[in-house]
This record gives sequence, structure tokens and C-alpha cells, in this order.
Amino acid sequence: MNTSKVFFTDMRTKFDEGLLIKMDRLIQKAGIDQIDFKHKYVAIKIHFGEPGNLAFLRPNFAKVVADKIKSLGGMPFLTDCNTLYVGRRNQGLNHLLAAAENGFTSLSTGCQNIIADGIRGADDIDVTVNGGKYCKVAHIGRAIMDADIVISLNHFKGHEGSGFGGALKNIGMGSGSRAGKMAVHNEGKPKIDKNICINCKICARFCAHGAIGFDGGKASINEDKCAGCGRCIGACSKNAIFTNWDSSSEALCCKIVEYAKAVLDGRPNFHINVVNQVSPYCDCHAESDAAVIPDIGIFASFDPVALDKACIDAVNAAPAIQTSILSERDRSRRDAAGNEDYFTNIHPTTDWRKQISYAEEIGLGSGKYELITVK
Repeated sequence: MNTSKVFFTDMRTKFDEGLLIKMDRLIQKAGIDQIDFKHKYVAIKIHFGEPGNLAFLRPNFAKVVADKIKSLGGMPFLTDCNTLYVGRRNQGLNHLLAAAENGFTSLSTGCQNIIADGIRGADDIDVTVNGGKYCKVAHIGRAIMDADIVISLNHFKGHEGSGFGGALKNIGMGSGSRAGKMAVHNEGKPKIDKNICINCKICARFCAHGAIGFDGGKASINEDKCAGCGRCIGACSKNAIFTNWDSSSEALCCKIVEYAKAVLDGRPNFHINVVNQVSPYCDCHAESDAAVIPDIGIFASFDPVALDKACIDAVNAAPAIQTSILSERDRSRRDAAGNEDYFTNIHPTTDWRKQISYAEEIGLGSGKYELITVK
């Protein structure tokens, strides 16, 4: 298996040079200018953060990346897809407002925000997953697939379903439309809460299989006809249609990897992980628990698998913050290097290794890396 290069810079700064300058130098040293950006649309896949969460990446990081792309002749935009759960980012208009509330505007970042799967989360493209075992087709936000180049800018942190969230999860889970997120999370069919349904019939307009009927003024789903695509979930403005979260952690990790492969196959791509405020849970939460380790730095690579593995190793080698959630956990689990395995100790029902091993298996990248420090 090939060894990939991962470039790293720490969080230390000088009086005459801030962290954003170091970040610019890092991505330059990592070779971002090897990509031909001239006159190309560039999707910068980012998580705008659920309002109330304060661990998401600051817009300043996004501006460094957008400015670099523009200097190389590209046309960047920040993008994410709508969420499946009920929250401030589960439909396009509120998602844009949430992004602006968290500081992501064209003034602060130098580029536009585009919600990749549209207002209702139904604007997607079916993309074949080459070598996919769990998903033969991935439902990806249209704007992401319209781009010529994909850059992922990721906040590296824990995740309750997959153990950790880095480049693979930001691309794989985050690029899925609402139908895509349902396919990743769920093995079954959506359900309808008849106490919430107002009989607007919009869901039926979005059902391509004629599976939605109306009984006594309330919607109902014929499971024999339902394909489980989840488009009705995005269509319902009252959140009366929902899904059961029944995928195992292993299946979830594998589907995340397959969706990431669908997004990246055949297009230039580059990846940046910021390892700061390493919270135990996803930035989708409307709160952010205390960081579990001190801030480490910024990592960049053309290989998202090597990038995530380098960040996992750096996190596990760092000292624990004793006042974090780790003080409440059994901390006996260790990684291959003998360091405490923080993400497994925080989320013992998950196995973060599955993201790395399965990504290697389907040819998305390598877990072997050479770490190159940029001063």
C-alpha cells in the first residue's frame, strides 16, 4: 500500500505572523496549486455549524481557502447539504440563515454559500458508487456534483455514530442530500406522525413511486411501494415524516466511505483538517461539550484517508483534558501505538477504524502516511 504525504502546522504563532498566514503556507506546501483551478467551479465542503454550537470552524479558515483558490483562477463557493433531523439546517432557507448567524457570509469568506441539495433537500443527483457494497448509488447534492473540483475543509472531532468526524465524514455524510442521509443512516422506510400531518399533500408530489396516500385527512405510506428514498422527508415542512436510525456503526462507517468515494471519484480534490476544539460530538449538535484534548494544529493532504488517520494518531498522542467527558468514561482502551484511544473510550459502541480500513479496501486512499511539518 502506498504511503501518502500529510502536511502539518501547529497552532503556535509569532507577533508578525498569525495562524491564517501559517494555514495559507501549509496548503501551498501541501501542493494545492498542483490543481488546475483556472475558470473552474470549486466546491468547498464545510459544516456551517448548528446554531448554539461553538466548536465549528470559524469563517476565517474558509476565507484563507477561498482566497487561495481565487488567486489560482478558480471560482469557489462554500457548500453543505440539508440535515435529516429536525433543526435549524434541515431546509435550505433556514440553513442559509444559520450559516449567516454563525458568521459565514460573502463578506467574511469572500465567496457565496450554496446549499447543495436545494430548499427542500430534494435537489440531488444519483451517482454510481464504484465498488460499493452497501450503496450501489449515492444521492449527492446537485451543487456539489456540478463543481469541477472538491475541497473539504473539516473540523476534526468526535462523533457518536462513527467514532470520529473528519474529511471522510464531512464529504461522505455531509454531501448526501436528505434522501442520501436517510440511505446512509437507515435500512428501513420512513414513517408519518399523523398528529403532526396537516394534509397539505406536498409529500405526495415528491414521491416518484406513488407510495403516499391519504386516509382520513392524514398521509400514509404504502411500504410495498415505498423505495425508501426519503424525498418525502425533505418535502414535509412540518417534520411529520421521519426515519428510524437503525444502521449499525459499522454499516454507517462503510456507507460514509462509499458516499465519499462517489463524490471524489474522477475529480481533483484536496483536504484540510483543523484539529482544534476537539469536541466529543458532531457540530450538528446545538451545543458543544468541552474539548477533550488541547488544540493541535492544521493538517492537509490530497489523501483524505491518510489525513484522517494522521489526525486520529495526533489526537491519541495528545494529553487528555481531565475536566472533559473523558473524566466520566472507562479509559482502558488503547490504540496500536499504546496511546489511549480517546474516541473509542468516548463512544465505545463505535469503531472508528472501520472508516479507515474500508476506505483503503475500496481504493479511496491509504492509512499509511508520511507526516511533513511546515513551520
